[in-house]
Amino acid sequence: MPMVVGVVAGAAVLAALVLIGVFKMMWRVAEPNEALIISGSNHRTEGLEAGMGFRIVTGRGTLVLPGVQAVRKLSLDLNETELSVDCVTQQGIPLKVRGVVIFKVGDDFVSIANAGRRFLDQQKLMSERVHNVFAGHLRSIVGGLTVEDMIRDRDKLTGQTRAACGTEMEKLGLIVDSLQIHEIEDPTGYIKNLAMPHAAAVQRDARIAQAEANRLATEAEQASFARMAEATRDSEILQAGYQAERDKAAAQSRQAGPLADAAARQEVVVQETRVAELEAHRREQQLQADVRKPADARAYEKRTLAEAERDARISAAQAKAKETELAAAAEATRVKTAASAEAEATKARGTASAAATRATGEAEAAAAQAKGLADAEAAKAKGLAEAEAIKARAAALAENQEAVVAQQLAENWPEIVKAGASAFGNVDNMVLLNGADGMGEMFAKALTMGGTGLGLARQLLASMHQNGQDHPVASPVLNGAAAPRTQKVPVEQDGE
Repeated sequence: MPMVVGVVAGAAVLAALVLIGVFKMMWRVAEPNEALIISGSNHRTEGLEAGMGFRIVTGRGTLVLPGVQAVRKLSLDLNETELSVDCVTQQGIPLKVRGVVIFKVGDDFVSIANAGRRFLDQQKLMSERVHNVFAGHLRSIVGGLTVEDMIRDRDKLTGQTRAACGTEMEKLGLIVDSLQIHEIEDPTGYIKNLAMPHAAAVQRDARIAQAEANRLATEAEQASFARMAEATRDSEILQAGYQAERDKAAAQSRQAGPLADAAARQEVVVQETRVAELEAHRREQQLQADVRKPADARAYEKRTLAEAERDARISAAQAKAKETELAAAAEATRVKTAASAEAEATKARGTASAAATRATGEAEAAAAQAKGLADAEAAKAKGLAEAEAIKARAAALAENQEAVVAQQLAENWPEIVKAGASAFGNVDNMVLLNGADGMGEMFAKALTMGGTGLGLARQLLASMHQNGQDHPVASPVLNGAAAPRTQKVPVEQDGE
């Protein structure tokens, strides 16, 4: 029995060990800097197309069937490739560009899948492939730039290169962490020649600065020497002054006795002078109190009164001037107001007169127009009436000429007789012979003249009718009395 238990326990332990070994063989863990690519079965990975035939695992463990699935690792470490590219600029100047590209496989499944399909068995050749991609684009970009552009703006060259290589690196499943242009070599010396003017300018500025420093140093040294000489002079002057003071002290000591006597006498004179000055001052103060102060008081009184009187006159004059100014201003205001009122009244009268004149003119024009229209209408009516009368006379003359002539003679007979009698109007005295017979003869001649006029009218109408005239012509008899003819009458004058 104990043997059976031991066998079972050993079998269990052996089975556990076998299971552990099998699990260890099947379990694969992806390190943080690598990706596991598991192939051999149909898998679907998020972000990848269906039917890729492999599975990607990063940062975790997974079970793998030995003999059925194959597990390979793709490094996610950084890689570096040195760039040394011979280029030709836009100016045709050959250059050698040196730099470095730091890249790695992308962390997303798409980039890992692209890199796995291209570099899984050729990871050591990854740097060479990247170098070739960057070399080609770098030559193309440098060909469009000048040397000056490359020197002054290397960031532009770097940015354009990264942008040009971005699409191709993405297809390879790689990302560029850093691109640095370290050096631009110039075998022709173009860059050196570009720098020579600046170097010469720097050397010139350095020489100028050195000369300026030398000048300032020389000036400082000269100033130092001058200050040393000045100090020496001041020292000698002080020493001479001290010596003079010593000599003076010795002389004073030798003359101390005589000087003391003279000083005593001088002190006496000074005291006497002071006493005299005090006495004079006392007398001056006495004069001030007795004479000057009363005189100043009287002068101050007169001056004050005069100033008060002057101020009063000035105030009165100013008041008078102000009053005059106010009166003048009031008068000017009154005159201005009156002138304004008169101007307004004149303007109003002018406006009213203009309106009245315009109304009168318009009325007269209307009256003249109406009168003209009335005259025109009257003339038109008169003309029409005369035309109708003429037309009627013409018709009557055509039908019965003698009747019309007789009517005209009858209508105008008084004028005819008056015209015949006018021949006697200028005769003052008339003497008729044969008495009543002479009077009858005279009247018979007048009537004969009328009959003769009637005959003439009839002959004229007859001739007009024969000639076929449409429009009748007024005879002298029809239009009025015939001009009188002067008839000489025998007058018998009385003998004187």
